[in-house]
Amino acid sequence: MQKIEIKAEQFFELLKLKDTSMWAIFSQMMDGNEKEIIFLDNEDKILFNYILPSTPEKLEEDRKEFSKQFSDKLTNPN
Repeated sequence: MQKIEIKAEQFFELLKLKDTSMWAIFSQMMDGNEKEIIFLDNEDKILFNYILPSTPEKLEEDRKEFSKQFSDKLTNPN
């Protein structure tokens, strides 16, 4: 599995500048093979990782699940 390291702060700043979502970027990275995307802080410490799926359908499932979890955390911040 290919591993891709991304500096989280710069990545999210770029998304804001380009006015696009991370899911749009992820869909452009898809090539039929799973990839591990590793988000790093400015000191190269791992913040979190995401396994980019090999199909658009699975990416859409992940997007929906992420949105649900994010919404739940906003309404129940514990």
